Amino acid sequence: MNSAITPPSLSFRIGMFGAFIAPLVFIVSTVAFFVIFRAFDMNALTVGGLIGLFIAAPFARGYSKFWDAIMKGVSSQTSVMLLMLLLSVGLISELLKTTGLSEGFVWLALSVGVNGANFIAIAFIAVCAIAMSTGSSLGTMFTVFPIFYPAGAILGADPVLLAGALLSGALFGDNLAPISDSTIISAATQKYRTKEGSAEIPGVVASRTRYSLPAAAIALVLFWVIGFAVSPGAAATEGISAGDFSATGLWMLIPVVALLAVAFATRDLFKAISVGVLVGVIVGLMSGAMNFSGVIGVDGDAVTGFLVGGIASMLPIIGLSMIVFAMLGVLQEAGVLEAIVYKVVDSGWVNTPRRAETAIGVGTLITITLFASVNGPSMMVFGPLADRFGAKVGLHPYRRSNIMDCFALGLGSIVPLASSFLFIGSLLTTDMGDAPALNPFAIFLGAFYPLVLTLIAMIAIITGFGRRFEGPNGTLVKTQAEAVIVEDSGPNTNVVTLQQTQGLNAL
Repeated sequence: MNSAITPPSLSFRIGMFGAFIAPLVFIVSTVAFFVIFRAFDMNALTVGGLIGLFIAAPFARGYSKFWDAIMKGVSSQTSVMLLMLLLSVGLISELLKTTGLSEGFVWLALSVGVNGANFIAIAFIAVCAIAMSTGSSLGTMFTVFPIFYPAGAILGADPVLLAGALLSGALFGDNLAPISDSTIISAATQKYRTKEGSAEIPGVVASRTRYSLPAAAIALVLFWVIGFAVSPGAAATEGISAGDFSATGLWMLIPVVALLAVAFATRDLFKAISVGVLVGVIVGLMSGAMNFSGVIGVDGDAVTGFLVGGIASMLPIIGLSMIVFAMLGVLQEAGVLEAIVYKVVDSGWVNTPRRAETAIGVGTLITITLFASVNGPSMMVFGPLADRFGAKVGLHPYRRSNIMDCFALGLGSIVPLASSFLFIGSLLTTDMGDAPALNPFAIFLGAFYPLVLTLIAMIAIITGFGRRFEGPNGTLVKTQAEAVIVEDSGPNTNVVTLQQTQGLNAL
Protein backbone atom coordinates (compact mmCIF):
# COMPACT_ATOMS: atom_id res chain seq x y z
CA MET A 1 0.00 0.00 0.00
CA ASN A 2 1.30 3.43 -0.92
CA SER A 3 1.03 5.33 2.34
CA ALA A 4 3.85 7.76 2.89
CA ILE A 5 3.66 9.51 6.23
CA THR A 6 4.22 13.25 6.34
CA PRO A 7 7.28 13.92 8.52
CA PRO A 8 6.19 15.30 11.91
CA SER A 9 7.07 18.88 12.78
CA LEU A 10 8.43 17.76 16.17
CA SER A 11 10.94 14.96 16.78
CA PHE A 12 12.99 13.71 19.73
CA ARG A 13 16.56 12.56 20.19
CA ILE A 14 15.29 9.33 21.76
CA GLY A 15 12.68 8.65 19.10
CA MET A 16 8.93 8.82 19.45
CA PHE A 17 9.19 7.74 23.10
CA GLY A 18 10.11 11.35 23.87
CA ALA A 19 6.52 12.42 23.15
CA PHE A 20 5.31 10.11 25.92
CA ILE A 21 7.64 11.38 28.66
CA ALA A 22 5.23 14.01 29.98
CA PRO A 23 2.16 11.71 29.91
CA LEU A 24 4.14 8.99 31.72
CA VAL A 25 5.32 11.42 34.42
CA PHE A 26 1.72 12.64 34.72
CA ILE A 27 0.40 9.09 35.16
CA VAL A 28 3.10 8.20 37.71
CA SER A 29 2.36 11.35 39.72
CA THR A 30 -1.37 10.62 39.58
CA VAL A 31 -0.82 7.10 40.93
CA ALA A 32 1.53 8.42 43.60
CA PHE A 33 -0.82 11.13 44.87
CA PHE A 34 -4.14 9.32 44.45
CA VAL A 35 -3.23 5.70 45.23
CA ILE A 36 -0.12 5.73 47.42
CA PHE A 37 -0.48 8.96 49.39
CA ARG A 38 -4.28 9.18 48.96
CA ALA A 39 -3.96 12.95 48.46
CA PHE A 40 -6.76 13.94 46.07
CA ASP A 41 -5.56 17.32 44.89
CA MET A 42 -6.07 18.53 41.32
CA ASN A 43 -3.26 21.07 41.69
CA ALA A 44 -0.81 18.27 42.46
CA LEU A 45 -1.74 16.57 39.18
CA THR A 46 -1.18 19.82 37.31
CA VAL A 47 2.27 20.07 38.87
CA GLY A 48 3.04 16.47 37.84
CA GLY A 49 2.14 17.17 34.21
CA LEU A 50 4.09 20.43 34.14
CA ILE A 51 7.20 18.74 35.55
CA GLY A 52 6.81 16.06 32.87
CA LEU A 53 6.85 18.73 30.17
CA PHE A 54 9.97 20.33 31.65
CA ILE A 55 11.69 16.91 31.71
CA ALA A 56 10.70 16.13 28.11
CA ALA A 57 11.71 19.48 26.60
CA PRO A 58 15.53 18.92 26.49
CA PHE A 59 15.02 15.68 24.54
CA ALA A 60 13.27 17.51 21.69
CA ARG A 61 15.15 18.38 18.51
CA GLY A 62 14.50 22.08 18.78
CA TYR A 63 13.65 23.37 22.27
CA SER A 64 11.45 26.15 20.91
CA LYS A 65 9.56 23.72 18.64
CA PHE A 66 8.62 21.70 21.71
CA TRP A 67 7.07 24.73 23.42
CA ASP A 68 5.45 25.82 20.17
CA ALA A 69 3.69 22.44 20.13
CA ILE A 70 2.51 23.06 23.69
CA MET A 71 1.16 26.48 22.72
CA LYS A 72 -0.71 24.95 19.78
CA GLY A 73 -2.35 22.44 22.09
CA VAL A 74 -3.35 24.94 24.77
CA SER A 75 -4.52 27.58 22.27
CA SER A 76 -6.59 25.24 20.11
CA GLN A 77 -10.24 26.12 19.61
CA THR A 78 -11.27 23.04 21.59
CA SER A 79 -9.02 23.90 24.52
CA VAL A 80 -10.12 27.52 24.75
CA MET A 81 -13.78 26.57 24.44
CA LEU A 82 -13.46 23.95 27.19
CA LEU A 83 -11.71 26.39 29.53
CA MET A 84 -14.36 29.08 29.00
CA LEU A 85 -17.11 26.49 29.41
CA LEU A 86 -15.62 25.37 32.72
CA LEU A 87 -15.55 28.96 33.98
CA SER A 88 -19.17 29.45 32.87
CA VAL A 89 -20.64 26.24 34.30
CA GLY A 90 -18.83 26.95 37.56
CA LEU A 91 -21.18 29.90 38.06
CA ILE A 92 -24.42 27.94 37.63
CA SER A 93 -23.06 25.09 39.77
CA GLU A 94 -22.12 27.43 42.63
CA LEU A 95 -25.45 29.26 42.32
CA LEU A 96 -27.45 26.04 42.75
CA LYS A 97 -25.18 24.92 45.57
CA THR A 98 -25.57 28.10 47.63
CA THR A 99 -29.30 28.72 47.16
CA GLY A 100 -30.60 25.56 48.85
CA LEU A 101 -32.03 23.63 45.90
CA SER A 102 -30.56 20.44 47.29
CA GLU A 103 -32.22 21.09 50.67
CA GLY A 104 -35.49 21.62 48.84
CA PHE A 105 -35.12 18.17 47.29
CA VAL A 106 -34.49 16.68 50.73
CA TRP A 107 -37.72 18.29 51.94
CA LEU A 108 -39.58 16.91 48.91
CA ALA A 109 -38.08 13.41 49.22
CA LEU A 110 -38.87 13.16 52.93
CA SER A 111 -42.40 14.38 52.25
CA VAL A 112 -43.06 11.54 49.81
CA GLY A 113 -40.95 8.89 51.59
CA VAL A 114 -38.09 8.48 49.08
CA ASN A 115 -34.66 7.51 50.41
CA GLY A 116 -31.60 5.31 49.86
CA ALA A 117 -31.57 3.12 46.78
CA ASN A 118 -34.87 4.55 45.52
CA PHE A 119 -33.29 7.99 45.45
CA ILE A 120 -30.28 6.69 43.48
CA ALA A 121 -32.53 5.07 40.87
CA ILE A 122 -34.75 8.14 40.57
CA ALA A 123 -31.70 10.40 40.27
CA PHE A 124 -30.30 8.22 37.46
CA ILE A 125 -33.56 8.40 35.50
CA ALA A 126 -33.86 12.16 36.04
CA VAL A 127 -30.29 12.82 34.92
CA CYS A 128 -30.76 10.64 31.82
CA ALA A 129 -33.75 12.82 30.88
CA ILE A 130 -31.85 16.05 31.55
CA ALA A 131 -28.84 14.91 29.53
CA MET A 132 -31.08 13.86 26.63
CA SER A 133 -32.50 17.40 26.67
CA THR A 134 -29.19 19.25 26.75
CA GLY A 135 -27.02 16.84 24.74
CA SER A 136 -24.10 17.82 26.96
CA SER A 137 -22.61 15.53 29.59
CA LEU A 138 -20.46 18.30 31.06
CA GLY A 139 -23.29 20.81 31.37
CA THR A 140 -25.49 18.11 32.87
CA MET A 141 -22.91 17.14 35.49
CA PHE A 142 -22.42 20.70 36.72
CA THR A 143 -26.19 21.10 36.95
CA VAL A 144 -27.17 17.88 38.70
CA PHE A 145 -24.33 17.21 41.16
CA PRO A 146 -25.12 20.23 43.38
CA ILE A 147 -28.78 19.20 43.39
CA PHE A 148 -28.75 15.45 43.93
CA TYR A 149 -25.43 14.60 45.57
CA PRO A 150 -25.77 16.42 48.93
CA ALA A 151 -29.49 15.57 49.08
CA GLY A 152 -28.77 11.88 48.55
CA ALA A 153 -26.20 11.84 51.34
CA ILE A 154 -28.81 13.12 53.81
CA LEU A 155 -31.38 10.62 52.54
CA GLY A 156 -29.12 7.61 53.06
CA ALA A 157 -27.98 6.98 49.48
CA ASP A 158 -24.57 5.37 49.11
CA PRO A 159 -22.34 8.25 47.89
CA VAL A 160 -20.24 6.15 45.49
CA LEU A 161 -23.29 4.70 43.75
CA LEU A 162 -25.03 8.07 43.69
CA ALA A 163 -22.06 9.84 42.10
CA GLY A 164 -21.75 6.95 39.63
CA ALA A 165 -25.46 7.24 38.80
CA LEU A 166 -25.17 10.98 38.15
CA LEU A 167 -22.16 10.48 35.87
CA SER A 168 -23.87 7.53 34.16
CA GLY A 169 -26.99 9.53 33.41
CA ALA A 170 -24.91 12.34 31.91
CA LEU A 171 -23.05 9.90 29.64
CA PHE A 172 -26.29 8.19 28.59
CA GLY A 173 -27.65 11.46 27.22
CA ASP A 174 -24.39 12.23 25.45
CA ASN A 175 -24.43 8.74 23.93
CA LEU A 176 -28.00 8.77 22.62
CA ALA A 177 -29.28 12.36 22.32
CA PRO A 178 -29.75 13.41 18.66
CA ILE A 179 -28.45 16.88 19.54
CA SER A 180 -25.31 15.58 21.27
CA ASP A 181 -22.04 16.52 19.60
CA SER A 182 -20.77 12.97 20.04
CA THR A 183 -23.82 11.66 18.17
CA ILE A 184 -23.45 14.23 15.41
CA ILE A 185 -19.70 13.70 14.99
CA SER A 186 -19.90 9.90 15.12
CA ALA A 187 -22.47 10.04 12.32
CA ALA A 188 -20.88 12.77 10.20
CA THR A 189 -17.48 11.03 10.04
CA GLN A 190 -18.91 7.77 8.64
CA LYS A 191 -19.35 8.06 4.89
CA TYR A 192 -21.37 5.92 2.52
CA ARG A 193 -19.51 4.14 -0.27
CA THR A 194 -22.52 3.38 -2.49
CA LYS A 195 -24.09 6.83 -2.43
CA GLU A 196 -23.26 10.40 -1.48
CA GLY A 197 -23.28 11.62 2.11
CA SER A 198 -22.68 10.31 5.61
CA ALA A 199 -24.72 8.38 8.18
CA GLU A 200 -28.05 10.05 8.93
CA ILE A 201 -28.49 11.05 12.58
CA PRO A 202 -32.07 9.66 12.95
CA GLY A 203 -30.92 6.29 11.61
CA VAL A 204 -27.84 6.27 13.82
CA VAL A 205 -29.88 7.07 16.95
CA ALA A 206 -32.53 4.48 16.13
CA SER A 207 -29.91 1.76 15.58
CA ARG A 208 -27.97 2.82 18.70
CA THR A 209 -30.93 2.17 20.99
CA ARG A 210 -30.28 -1.58 20.78
CA TYR A 211 -27.06 -0.97 22.71
CA SER A 212 -27.83 2.12 24.84
CA LEU A 213 -31.28 1.25 26.17
CA PRO A 214 -30.34 -2.26 27.43
CA ALA A 215 -27.22 -0.78 29.02
CA ALA A 216 -29.31 1.88 30.77
CA ALA A 217 -31.88 -0.70 31.92
CA ILE A 218 -29.18 -3.00 33.34
CA ALA A 219 -27.46 -0.05 35.02
CA LEU A 220 -30.76 1.04 36.58
CA VAL A 221 -31.32 -2.44 38.03
CA LEU A 222 -27.75 -2.49 39.37
CA PHE A 223 -28.15 0.93 40.99
CA TRP A 224 -31.38 -0.16 42.63
CA VAL A 225 -30.34 -3.67 43.76
CA ILE A 226 -26.80 -2.83 44.91
CA GLY A 227 -28.08 0.44 46.33
CA PHE A 228 -30.46 -1.44 48.61
CA ALA A 229 -27.60 -3.68 49.73
CA VAL A 230 -25.13 -0.92 50.62
CA SER A 231 -27.19 2.22 51.34
CA PRO A 232 -28.33 2.99 54.89
CA GLY A 233 -31.72 3.94 53.48
CA ALA A 234 -34.49 4.62 55.99
CA ALA A 235 -32.08 4.16 58.91
CA ALA A 236 -30.27 7.32 57.83
CA THR A 237 -33.47 9.39 57.99
CA GLU A 238 -34.59 8.28 61.46
CA GLY A 239 -35.03 11.28 63.70
CA ILE A 240 -35.40 13.77 60.83
CA SER A 241 -38.50 14.93 59.01
CA ALA A 242 -39.49 17.23 56.19
CA GLY A 243 -40.13 19.96 58.75
CA ASP A 244 -36.41 20.08 59.53
CA PHE A 245 -35.68 21.38 56.02
CA SER A 246 -36.76 24.35 53.93
CA ALA A 247 -38.64 24.05 50.67
CA THR A 248 -37.59 27.55 49.56
CA GLY A 249 -34.76 26.22 47.43
CA LEU A 250 -37.23 24.47 45.12
CA TRP A 251 -37.87 27.86 43.54
CA MET A 252 -34.43 27.43 41.98
CA LEU A 253 -35.87 24.75 39.71
CA ILE A 254 -37.07 27.67 37.60
CA PRO A 255 -33.58 28.68 36.41
CA VAL A 256 -32.73 24.99 35.89
CA VAL A 257 -35.76 24.59 33.61
CA ALA A 258 -34.86 27.83 31.84
CA LEU A 259 -31.31 26.58 31.26
CA LEU A 260 -32.51 23.25 29.90
CA ALA A 261 -35.11 24.87 27.65
CA VAL A 262 -32.61 27.28 26.09
CA ALA A 263 -30.02 24.50 25.70
CA PHE A 264 -32.56 22.29 23.95
CA ALA A 265 -33.88 25.07 21.72
CA THR A 266 -30.57 26.65 20.71
CA ARG A 267 -27.93 23.94 21.32
CA ASP A 268 -25.78 26.78 22.68
CA LEU A 269 -24.51 26.01 26.17
CA PHE A 270 -23.04 29.46 26.69
CA LYS A 271 -26.39 31.08 25.94
CA ALA A 272 -28.18 28.54 28.14
CA ILE A 273 -25.81 29.17 31.08
CA SER A 274 -26.19 32.95 30.67
CA VAL A 275 -29.99 32.63 30.84
CA GLY A 276 -29.76 30.20 33.76
CA VAL A 277 -27.53 32.52 35.81
CA LEU A 278 -29.66 35.59 35.07
CA VAL A 279 -32.94 33.87 35.88
CA GLY A 280 -31.32 32.24 38.91
CA VAL A 281 -30.22 35.58 40.37
CA ILE A 282 -33.68 37.08 39.87
CA VAL A 283 -35.53 34.08 41.31
CA GLY A 284 -33.05 33.67 44.16
CA LEU A 285 -33.40 37.30 45.27
CA MET A 286 -37.19 37.36 44.89
CA SER A 287 -37.72 34.06 46.71
CA GLY A 288 -35.32 34.85 49.54
CA ALA A 289 -33.08 31.90 48.65
CA MET A 290 -30.19 34.38 48.69
CA ASN A 291 -29.45 38.06 49.25
CA PHE A 292 -27.36 40.55 47.29
CA SER A 293 -24.19 39.60 49.13
CA GLY A 294 -24.81 36.04 47.95
CA VAL A 295 -24.28 37.28 44.39
CA ILE A 296 -21.14 39.27 45.14
CA GLY A 297 -20.00 41.04 48.29
CA VAL A 298 -17.08 41.90 50.53
CA ASP A 299 -16.40 40.36 53.95
CA GLY A 300 -13.39 42.01 55.52
CA ASP A 301 -10.67 41.78 52.90
CA ALA A 302 -12.30 38.87 51.04
CA VAL A 303 -14.66 39.07 48.06
CA THR A 304 -17.60 36.70 48.50
CA GLY A 305 -20.64 35.52 46.56
CA PHE A 306 -21.42 32.75 44.11
CA LEU A 307 -19.80 34.59 41.19
CA VAL A 308 -16.38 34.57 42.86
CA GLY A 309 -16.90 31.15 44.42
CA GLY A 310 -17.86 29.63 41.09
CA ILE A 311 -14.69 30.90 39.42
CA ALA A 312 -12.46 29.83 42.32
CA SER A 313 -13.90 26.31 42.35
CA MET A 314 -12.99 25.82 38.69
CA LEU A 315 -9.35 26.94 38.81
CA PRO A 316 -7.90 23.52 39.77
CA ILE A 317 -9.65 21.68 36.92
CA ILE A 318 -8.79 24.50 34.50
CA GLY A 319 -5.09 24.19 35.36
CA LEU A 320 -5.28 20.43 34.87
CA SER A 321 -7.08 20.85 31.53
CA MET A 322 -4.39 23.22 30.27
CA ILE A 323 -1.68 20.67 31.10
CA VAL A 324 -3.63 17.88 29.36
CA PHE A 325 -4.02 19.94 26.17
CA ALA A 326 -0.33 20.89 26.36
CA MET A 327 0.61 17.19 26.34
CA LEU A 328 -1.86 16.54 23.51
CA GLY A 329 -0.21 19.28 21.49
CA VAL A 330 3.15 17.52 21.83
CA LEU A 331 1.67 14.15 20.84
CA GLN A 332 -0.10 15.71 17.85
CA GLU A 333 2.96 17.57 16.54
CA ALA A 334 5.14 14.47 17.02
CA GLY A 335 2.83 12.53 14.69
CA VAL A 336 2.15 9.79 17.24
CA LEU A 337 -1.45 9.04 16.22
CA GLU A 338 -0.72 9.16 12.49
CA ALA A 339 2.16 6.70 12.89
CA ILE A 340 -0.04 4.25 14.84
CA VAL A 341 -2.81 4.51 12.25
CA TYR A 342 -0.58 3.79 9.28
CA LYS A 343 0.91 0.85 11.15
CA VAL A 344 -2.53 -0.72 11.57
CA VAL A 345 -3.71 0.07 8.03
CA ASP A 346 -0.56 -1.24 6.35
CA SER A 347 -0.48 -4.42 8.44
CA GLY A 348 -3.42 -5.97 6.58
CA TRP A 349 -4.84 -7.22 9.89
CA VAL A 350 -8.20 -5.52 9.40
CA ASN A 351 -9.66 -8.08 6.98
CA THR A 352 -12.82 -9.37 8.72
CA PRO A 353 -15.84 -7.58 10.22
CA ARG A 354 -14.92 -8.66 13.75
CA ARG A 355 -11.34 -7.45 13.35
CA ALA A 356 -12.46 -4.17 11.81
CA GLU A 357 -14.84 -3.55 14.72
CA THR A 358 -12.12 -4.51 17.20
CA ALA A 359 -9.78 -2.00 15.56
CA ILE A 360 -12.49 0.67 15.77
CA GLY A 361 -13.18 -0.06 19.44
CA VAL A 362 -9.55 -0.27 20.54
CA GLY A 363 -8.55 2.70 18.40
CA THR A 364 -11.33 4.77 19.91
CA LEU A 365 -10.20 3.86 23.44
CA ILE A 366 -6.59 4.79 22.68
CA THR A 367 -7.51 8.08 21.03
CA ILE A 368 -9.99 9.19 23.69
CA THR A 369 -7.53 8.25 26.45
CA LEU A 370 -4.91 10.48 24.80
CA PHE A 371 -7.53 13.24 24.72
CA ALA A 372 -8.37 12.80 28.46
CA SER A 373 -11.87 11.51 27.56
CA VAL A 374 -12.84 14.70 25.71
CA ASN A 375 -15.06 12.79 23.32
CA GLY A 376 -15.89 15.34 20.60
CA PRO A 377 -12.35 16.09 19.39
CA SER A 378 -11.39 12.44 19.95
CA MET A 379 -14.01 11.21 17.49
CA MET A 380 -13.19 14.01 15.04
CA VAL A 381 -9.63 12.69 14.99
CA PHE A 382 -10.40 8.96 14.93
CA GLY A 383 -13.70 9.05 13.01
CA PRO A 384 -12.13 9.07 9.52
CA LEU A 385 -9.97 6.13 10.56
CA ALA A 386 -12.96 4.15 11.84
CA ASP A 387 -14.66 5.00 8.56
CA ARG A 388 -11.80 3.44 6.59
CA PHE A 389 -11.46 0.36 8.81
CA GLY A 390 -15.19 -0.40 8.63
CA ALA A 391 -15.68 0.37 4.94
CA LYS A 392 -12.85 -2.01 4.06
CA VAL A 393 -15.05 -4.96 5.11
CA GLY A 394 -18.38 -3.41 4.08
CA LEU A 395 -19.71 -2.38 7.50
CA HIS A 396 -22.66 0.00 7.31
CA PRO A 397 -21.97 3.60 8.44
CA TYR A 398 -24.53 3.13 11.26
CA ARG A 399 -22.56 0.20 12.65
CA ARG A 400 -19.22 2.01 12.45
CA SER A 401 -20.71 5.05 14.16
CA ASN A 402 -22.26 2.99 16.95
CA ILE A 403 -19.18 0.92 17.74
CA MET A 404 -17.06 4.07 17.95
CA ASP A 405 -19.53 6.05 20.04
CA CYS A 406 -20.30 3.21 22.46
CA PHE A 407 -16.60 2.74 23.23
CA ALA A 408 -16.07 6.51 23.50
CA LEU A 409 -19.02 7.06 25.87
CA GLY A 410 -18.36 3.74 27.58
CA LEU A 411 -15.00 2.80 29.04
CA GLY A 412 -13.32 5.60 27.07
CA SER A 413 -15.06 8.20 29.24
CA ILE A 414 -13.99 6.69 32.55
CA VAL A 415 -10.44 5.43 32.00
CA PRO A 416 -8.83 5.76 35.47
CA LEU A 417 -5.94 8.25 35.65
CA ALA A 418 -6.94 9.83 32.33
CA SER A 419 -10.67 10.66 32.45
CA SER A 420 -11.65 14.31 32.72
CA PHE A 421 -15.16 13.07 33.64
CA LEU A 422 -13.83 11.29 36.73
CA PHE A 423 -11.73 14.28 37.75
CA ILE A 424 -14.67 16.66 37.29
CA GLY A 425 -16.99 14.27 39.14
CA SER A 426 -14.50 14.17 42.01
CA LEU A 427 -14.32 17.97 42.04
CA LEU A 428 -18.13 18.22 42.15
CA THR A 429 -18.33 16.08 45.29
CA THR A 430 -16.18 18.49 47.32
CA ASP A 431 -17.60 21.15 49.63
CA MET A 432 -21.05 19.57 49.56
CA GLY A 433 -21.94 19.88 53.23
CA ASP A 434 -22.04 16.52 55.01
CA ALA A 435 -21.68 14.59 51.74
CA PRO A 436 -18.22 12.99 51.47
CA ALA A 437 -15.69 14.07 48.83
CA LEU A 438 -14.90 11.16 46.51
CA ASN A 439 -11.75 10.37 44.56
CA PRO A 440 -11.94 9.53 40.83
CA PHE A 441 -11.34 5.81 41.44
CA ALA A 442 -14.38 5.58 43.71
CA ILE A 443 -16.61 7.22 41.09
CA PHE A 444 -15.26 4.82 38.45
CA LEU A 445 -16.49 1.87 40.53
CA GLY A 446 -20.00 3.30 40.66
CA ALA A 447 -20.27 4.29 36.98
CA PHE A 448 -22.33 1.29 35.88
CA TYR A 449 -23.73 2.64 32.61
CA PRO A 450 -20.45 3.19 30.72
CA LEU A 451 -19.11 -0.13 32.02
CA VAL A 452 -22.22 -2.05 30.92
CA LEU A 453 -22.31 -0.18 27.60
CA THR A 454 -18.73 -1.26 26.86
CA LEU A 455 -19.55 -4.86 27.75
CA ILE A 456 -22.56 -4.83 25.41
CA ALA A 457 -20.43 -3.34 22.63
CA MET A 458 -17.81 -6.07 23.12
CA ILE A 459 -20.49 -8.78 23.03
CA ALA A 460 -21.89 -7.20 19.86
CA ILE A 461 -18.45 -7.40 18.23
CA ILE A 462 -17.87 -11.01 19.27
CA THR A 463 -21.34 -12.32 18.40
CA GLY A 464 -22.22 -10.00 15.53
CA PHE A 465 -25.32 -8.74 17.37
CA GLY A 466 -26.71 -5.74 15.48
CA ARG A 467 -24.05 -5.96 12.76
CA ARG A 468 -25.22 -4.56 9.44
CA PHE A 469 -23.45 -4.07 6.15
CA GLU A 470 -23.82 -1.49 3.40
CA GLY A 471 -25.86 -2.73 0.49
CA PRO A 472 -26.75 -1.03 -2.81
CA ASN A 473 -27.60 2.66 -2.41
CA GLY A 474 -26.69 2.58 1.28
CA THR A 475 -29.31 0.02 2.33
CA LEU A 476 -28.91 -2.08 5.47
CA VAL A 477 -28.11 -5.73 4.75
CA LYS A 478 -27.43 -8.49 7.26
CA THR A 479 -24.61 -10.45 5.63
CA GLN A 480 -21.26 -9.49 4.16
CA ALA A 481 -22.12 -11.48 1.04
CA GLU A 482 -24.89 -8.96 0.29
CA ALA A 483 -22.62 -5.96 0.91
CA VAL A 484 -21.18 -3.71 -1.74
CA ILE A 485 -17.53 -3.19 -0.84
CA VAL A 486 -15.82 -0.26 -2.57
CA GLU A 487 -12.05 -0.13 -2.23
CA ASP A 488 -10.61 3.24 -1.19
CA SER A 489 -8.24 4.73 -3.74
CA GLY A 490 -5.53 5.56 -1.21
CA PRO A 491 -4.71 5.85 2.46
CA ASN A 492 -6.46 9.21 2.97
CA THR A 493 -6.81 8.72 6.70
CA ASN A 494 -7.56 12.41 7.22
CA VAL A 495 -6.12 12.70 10.69
CA VAL A 496 -7.58 15.86 12.19
CA THR A 497 -5.48 18.18 14.32
CA LEU A 498 -6.49 19.98 17.48
CA GLN A 499 -6.62 23.24 15.52
CA GLN A 500 -9.16 21.69 13.13
CA THR A 501 -11.69 20.68 15.81
CA GLN A 502 -13.29 24.10 15.78
CA GLY A 503 -16.90 24.62 16.75
CA LEU A 504 -17.21 21.49 18.88
CA ASN A 505 -18.92 21.27 22.22
CA ALA A 506 -15.93 19.94 24.13
CA LEU A 507 -17.61 17.39 26.36
